[in-house]
Amino acid sequence: MSRLELAAERLAKALDALEETALPLLKARASAAAAEAKITRLDAEREEMVTRVAALEEDARSLTGLTEEVEGRLDGAIAEIRAALGR
Repeated sequence: MSRLELAAERLAKALDALEETALPLLKARASAAAAEAKITRLDAEREEMVTRVAALEEDARSLTGLTEEVEGRLDGAIAEIRAALGR
């Protein structure tokens, strides 16, 4: 075999080894990019949920106040009705 053929064979083996090493790295990078995109989406979704929960908590507080007001009015109305009936 000539020196050129030997060098070409060594180069081919080196390229094969490089490809064998690089392929898993490329797959890992693609996987990492996909995971990063998913994390970004999940972070945005989490922020939306936090905002929604805060709005629902505010609605619950408002409803609690309204419920207490209605309860007071009903108690007053019941008391007036009982008084009118002489109880």
